[in-house]
Amino acid sequence: MANGETIRAHIVVSGMVQGVGYRYFTVRNAMKLGLTGWVRNLMNGDVELEAQGDRGDMAMLISQLKLGPQWSRVERVKVSEVPVLEGETDFRVRGY
Repeated sequence: MANGETIRAHIVVSGMVQGVGYRYFTVRNAMKLGLTGWVRNLMNGDVELEAQGDRGDMAMLISQLKLGPQWSRVERVKVSEVPVLEGETDFRVRGY
């Protein structure tokens, strides 16, 4: 689905998204799509991530984030585009 346009998004997911495997769900799906970036839990119970890759693949990830893993309950996914980062090679879980 790659169309050549690389974008980066900052995303905050709200709802019941901690303690349900949400970060690892995000890593798995991002890696399947060939995206780079990071994901982490926030102290307020949200999950924050930045992901980078082809615009079409990013749209697919955002759709998956809205569904979440089996035990999650996603209430809101806030997406904003941010500048692309050079040199990032993987997608990983990051600490607070």
